[in-house]
Amino acid sequence: MNKVFKNSAIFLSIVLIFLYSCQKDKFLLSQDAYIDIQADTIRFDTVFTSLGSFTQSFKIINNNKQKILLSTIKLMGGTNSAYHLNVNGLAASEIHDMEIAANDSVYVFVSVTINPTAAQLPFMVNDSILISYNGNNKLIQLEAFGKNAHFLRNQKIMGNVVWTNDLPYVILGQLQIDSTATLIIQRGCNIYAHADAAILVDGTLQVFGEKDKEVIFTGDRLDKSYRELPASWPGFYFRNSSKNNQFNFSVIKNATSAITLFEPSVNSSPKLILKQCIIDNASECGIFSNNSNLTIDNTLISNCGQNVKIQRGGFYEFTNCTMVSYSTLFSFHSNPVLQLSNYDLQSSSSIIPDIRATFKNCIFWGDDNVNQDEIFVTKEGSGVFDILFDHCLLKNSIDPPNSISNACILNQNPLFDSVDISNNVFVFRTNKDPLAPGIDMGTTTSFNVDIENNPRISGIATDIGCYEKQ
Repeated sequence: MNKVFKNSAIFLSIVLIFLYSCQKDKFLLSQDAYIDIQADTIRFDTVFTSLGSFTQSFKIINNNKQKILLSTIKLMGGTNSAYHLNVNGLAASEIHDMEIAANDSVYVFVSVTINPTAAQLPFMVNDSILISYNGNNKLIQLEAFGKNAHFLRNQKIMGNVVWTNDLPYVILGQLQIDSTATLIIQRGCNIYAHADAAILVDGTLQVFGEKDKEVIFTGDRLDKSYRELPASWPGFYFRNSSKNNQFNFSVIKNATSAITLFEPSVNSSPKLILKQCIIDNASECGIFSNNSNLTIDNTLISNCGQNVKIQRGGFYEFTNCTMVSYSTLFSFHSNPVLQLSNYDLQSSSSIIPDIRATFKNCIFWGDDNVNQDEIFVTKEGSGVFDILFDHCLLKNSIDPPNSISNACILNQNPLFDSVDISNNVFVFRTNKDPLAPGIDMGTTTSFNVDIENNPRISGIATDIGCYEKQ
C-alpha cells in the first residue's frame, strides 16, 4: 500500500510539474498583465563636444508566472532618429514579437550619436520608445543635449552671478533668481529656454547687450519647424520682491508671455528698464503689467497676441517705441496692440490703484481691417488716471478715450519697410520712405540714439517710433 501511495505521489508530482510547465509556456494575454519597465525617461546628460556615441540601458521585467509577448518595441523617430536600439542583441529601429519568459527580463540598450557642430541641430534632441503588449502602450522618453552649452536644470541663482559669452546657456525647468541675488548677463550671450523653463525673478536681473552683440532669449528648438514658433518657452516673471531690473540691447522672442510684471518695485526705481530692445512673437503678451512700474525707450514690440497689456494701475513711460502686430503664419492678430486700465476684471477688490502713463513719439499699428482702434483705454472709479499720448502715430479713428492726446497722427499708414506675411518677413523700419508720416514729427527727448544706435540729432524734431531716418 505504501508503495502504491508512493508511486501515486510521484506520478501526481510529475503531472503537476508538467501542467505548471505547460502553463509557463503559454502567453499571458490579459490586458491587466503588468510589466516593470525600469525607466520612464532616459537622459544623456553628457555635454557633447565631439562626434561620438553614448549608450544607456534599462530592463523590461516580467514578474508574471506566464511569459509575455511584446508585440512592438519601436523607436518613434524611426531610421532617421539620432537614437539606436538594441534589445537582447537584436539591433533595429523597430522590433516585433519579443518574448519575455515568466520571472525573466530583457535588456534594452539605447545609444545616441550626435554631431554638435550641425548648424540646425536643436539643443535638446528628443525621441521616444514605444513598448506595446496585450493592447497596452507605454512610452519611454529619450532626451539628449545636442550642442556644447551651459545646461541649467531647475536651478536657483543665489548671491551675485555673472554669465559670460563663452558658451550658450540652455535652461531646462524653471530658473529662479533669489530675492537676495543678482544675475548679470553680459553682451553677446545666447539663452535658450525649454518649453517648461520660466525665468522667475525675485531679485535682480541685469542684461547688458550692445549693438551687434545683443543678448538673445528664445526657445531651445532651433530646427526650422520650431525656430519661429510662439509659445516655445514661458517667458520672464518679475515677482513682488524684484527690483532694479534692466535690459539693454536684448531680443526676447517666441515666448508665451515675454515679460510679466507683478506689483511696484520695492524701492523708488522702476521695477524694469528696457532700452533698445526687441520683444517679438509672444503668443499671449509682449508685456503684461499688473500694478507695476516700467520705463522703456527705443524698443520694438511686435506680432504678439497682446503687445502691451496694463491693468490695476502703475507708473509707465514709453518713449520712441513701436508697438505693431500683423497676423503671421502662426497667429491671427485680433487684440488691440495696447490695452490699458486701472482695474482687473478678474479681481473682486474694490481698491483701484492710481495710474500714470506717458507714451511719447510712439507708433501703435496693426493689420488693416482687423481693429478699427488699436488702443483700448478703460477707467473705473475716481482715482488718479493720467494717460498722455504725445506726438504719437495711432491707428485709431479718434483720440483714445480717457486720455489726453497732444499732436498725434491718426490713421496714417506708417509705411513700414517690408511686410510679407506669406514668407514671415516683417521689417518695421520707417526710415527709408521720405513720405512716411512719422518722419520728423516727434518731439525732442533726452534719448539721442534709436534702437540701432543711430543718432537722433539733439534739438531737431525726431522721428516717431523706434527707428530714426538716417
